[in-house]
Amino acid sequence: QVQLVESGGGLVQVGGSLRLSCAASGRTFSSVNMGWFRQGSGKEREFVAAISRSGGGTYYADSVKGRFTISRDNAKNTVYLQMKSLKPEDTAVYYCAAGRSVVPGQDASDYAYWGQGTQVTVSS
Repeated sequence: QVQLVESGGGLVQVGGSLRLSCAASGRTFSSVNMGWFRQGSGKEREFVAAISRSGGGTYYADSVKGRFTISRDNAKNTVYLQMKSLKPEDTAVYYCAAGRSVVPGQDASDYAYWGQGTQVTVSS
């Protein structure tokens, strides 16, 4: 069982930056892949980024590549999403997720554990 709590969301202007954090409970953090997803109002949940158990492999949606960076600190049981050059279309509830697929997946079904989400709003 993995429990996840996101933090760091908020209101930011276009072009600004935010760093999201996701703290995980339990002793198995280093055994799970971690992902970030987001869901805008009236939209389906979409993949944002994922990172492998060791942190050696990272994956990004094309829409955030070059602007967002996912990282993890296994000693702190925490995964991060550094977001820069934010755009209005990045406005969404951001969720972190944990899963045990062979490689970090880009589909929500690859993840068994989810946080409750944190709101990110980018104002123009």
